Amino acid sequence: MASMPGVLSQWPWKPLGSFKHVILAPWVIRHMYLFAVKGEKMNASYLILPFLLMRMVHNQLWVSLSRHRTAKGNNRIVDKGIEFDQIDREINWDDQILLNGVIFYVGGMVIPQANQMPFWRTDGVIITILLHMGPVEFIYYWLHRLLHHHYLYSRYHSHHHSSIVTEPITSVIHPFAEHVAYLILFAIPMLTTVFTGTASVVAYLGYITFIDFMNNMGHCNFEFIPKFFFSIFPPLKYLFYTASFHSLHHTQFRTNYSLFMPMYDYIYGTVDKSSDSLYHKSLARQEEVAHVVHLTHLTTPHSIYHLRLGFARLASIPESSTWYLWLLWPLTLSTVIFNWIYGRTFVLQRNRFDKLRLQTWVIPKYNLQYSMKWQNEAINKMIEESLLEAEEKGVQVLSLGLLNQGKELNRYGEIYIEKHPRLKVKLVDGSSLAAAVVVDCIPKGTTQLLFRGSLSKVAFAVAFALCKKGIQVVTTLEEDYEELKASIGTRHSNNLLLSKNYHLKTWLVDDKLSEEDQNKAGKGTLFIPLSQFPPKKLRNTCFYYPTPAMIAPSSIENVDSCENWLPRRVMSAWRAGGIVHGLEGWNVNECGNTIFDVDKIWQASLRHGFKPLYYNNY
Repeated sequence: MASMPGVLSQWPWKPLGSFKHVILAPWVIRHMYLFAVKGEKMNASYLILPFLLMRMVHNQLWVSLSRHRTAKGNNRIVDKGIEFDQIDREINWDDQILLNGVIFYVGGMVIPQANQMPFWRTDGVIITILLHMGPVEFIYYWLHRLLHHHYLYSRYHSHHHSSIVTEPITSVIHPFAEHVAYLILFAIPMLTTVFTGTASVVAYLGYITFIDFMNNMGHCNFEFIPKFFFSIFPPLKYLFYTASFHSLHHTQFRTNYSLFMPMYDYIYGTVDKSSDSLYHKSLARQEEVAHVVHLTHLTTPHSIYHLRLGFARLASIPESSTWYLWLLWPLTLSTVIFNWIYGRTFVLQRNRFDKLRLQTWVIPKYNLQYSMKWQNEAINKMIEESLLEAEEKGVQVLSLGLLNQGKELNRYGEIYIEKHPRLKVKLVDGSSLAAAVVVDCIPKGTTQLLFRGSLSKVAFAVAFALCKKGIQVVTTLEEDYEELKASIGTRHSNNLLLSKNYHLKTWLVDDKLSEEDQNKAGKGTLFIPLSQFPPKKLRNTCFYYPTPAMIAPSSIENVDSCENWLPRRVMSAWRAGGIVHGLEGWNVNECGNTIFDVDKIWQASLRHGFKPLYYNNY
């Protein structure tokens, strides 16, 4: 909220939390009753609910577009990022849509003629346009200046200005009282057309859609309007604002007060002198070239909603099953089909760590596809294309995340190095740091632990490091024992044991750990994952560490989403490993059977501010 919240700052339905949308239920039920029981003919009021839903979709499309463009970097305006505090502050962006819905429903009851609007009336559309250009824009300009008076600013408008780097939904983040003032202002054209009998469905819905469009566009952090738009008719610069024009209001505070038409700033001398230069500078900004790229992929079909290009709220919390996403199954299914046929690698996010530019790229493939051997060729082709694109762009390090670095898929990336031996970009699978995290999290005083998982590259590295430290690694399978023994060598193999002892209190596992195996463990057993994916089912009587991960340094900028199921500001060890390689400038690949010095990368990661993530219940 504002620094000194004023009267009516809080939204009335805030106590309802995530159930706030039920405030529309009485109105929707009433219309269903009138239609089904009373036989009322459909009128304009029946369009309210579909229109509210359309507005939500409209806003979400803007959010996704804006985040994608700013992640790539081209035409970006403010060269900064957003953080979780802004995400939390802007989580109620749909409150104003709910408020509009209630007002429309109540208005339809109080003003019956509002329900009998024709689809189109030319005079009503013209009146709406003229009233917006005149009274609405003029009054808004002075209301906005008034809101910047220290008394009102500290109690209301400062809440909106807490977001220096804006997103489309920043446009509607205001205290309740401020939204009421805007609602009254925007009602001028709509009520005028109703009372003069010139209202129409197109004028109403078109006007609100126009406001949404301009609000979203003006709060994007990339320049949207091309130069030729103003070249055709230069005076348009006084009638139509740009994202860069309004961004100056959020960075300078005392300039560019206009709603959508800058002419009032020009008339009253409050236009920022750098408006034109920032506009041209933003349009000229090229796509950002990253130093380090992390290559990941989709997980479940619903994971698209948990990406930062999806729903901002879901992206800002660890990924988990959400019941209402099943209501979107038609859209989910269509995205799966689209990705299967036409999917291309895309930029998900960008970060900055000191002078290092970081990006995350996503391959549009799902976990299920990685389990299908006939999909290996297509997946490898996409990974290879991403690697070559990174090489062409001058990327220094490309790290492989999740299932992009499987032994059966590509031998931990080795096949690409064999095929392209002259690559300058370094390919890192991150296994060394993942192994270091696992070794470091072994509880102090542990003398024996049980290994129960796949013999991955990380598993071999962890087993070797533990045996070297004098900790006995127990395995229950003879074939695993023989392979581990051959990998560890005779010098430390005496710390490798073959036994059926399932009662050890510390287990090294992966996501393939079966429920049957877990049930063999005693109460209070600690399970430590070696894989990027956690065990699928958990026991209430046992403890689980997270998958190997590191808490990101506070100096990493633009962290506004969670990495899969990990908590906020936490990175998988595989991703962090690539960043550390970039920071250190190590001119080596970590792929195939090659594993980097575990102790060296561990110390380097700590030196750069990464911290291990350990906690008891996952």
